[in-house]
Amino acid sequence: MARRGGRTGQLASRAVQIGFLLALLLLWYLATTFWGVNRLLLPNPVEVWEQFVDVLRTGNYLPDLRVTATEFVVAFFLSTTTGTVIGYFVSRSRFWTRVFEPLLAGIFSIPIILFLPLYVLFFGLGLESKIALGTTISFFPVVLATIAGFSNVDRTLITAARSMGASDYLLFRYVLLPGALPVILGGLRIGFTICLLSILGSETIASLAGLGHHIVELAENMEMPRMFAYITFVVVMVALLNAVVSHLEARGRRRG
Repeated sequence: MARRGGRTGQLASRAVQIGFLLALLLLWYLATTFWGVNRLLLPNPVEVWEQFVDVLRTGNYLPDLRVTATEFVVAFFLSTTTGTVIGYFVSRSRFWTRVFEPLLAGIFSIPIILFLPLYVLFFGLGLESKIALGTTISFFPVVLATIAGFSNVDRTLITAARSMGASDYLLFRYVLLPGALPVILGGLRIGFTICLLSILGSETIASLAGLGHHIVELAENMEMPRMFAYITFVVVMVALLNAVVSHLEARGRRRG
């Protein structure tokens, strides 16, 4: 009964979400069709849908998607690798945890996107500056979650494992990692989202290629229906990626 009730509640929440999106689309259609909203600023959703289908059919998005995907994959890999390794070693010492955790949290609160001109100055307008920015921004939630996860593992479990002669590897594999994994996964999910958004945002400001750069080009040329089609493409892509990451995070939490 409890499982059935939970499933019913989940379906109800999904229905409300879909209904909300449909209501927004209806308001958008009415505003551009009957309420006199300038289509130069807000194109009709039917036109946007036609352009969206054309973008998918022609595959014109592939070169820009390849650039954005490369920037994102490299940046997230670097931030995940460095963040988890540094976070683990910092968490092994209470002194270093007290030193670095508030320091890293303070730096994370700074809007690092403001330093994009410096990244462009140092790395240029190509992929390198976006990778460097994405790595920097997404590093902080990963390292902070890793420090918090390993630092908050129950000390009783660690003591018990040590008393039974567990080696460092066995302690890490069967005590530390399962205890810290749920928190680390939450940090990875935040880092994933921040990394992708920072790269897309930086592409709209200073870039030679990428989805964000192409959207700005379309806006400058006043090709509004196609610009909204590309925005829709990015939104759908991000939503699908977020759904996949959320599913993997939920599985990881159950295993942890």
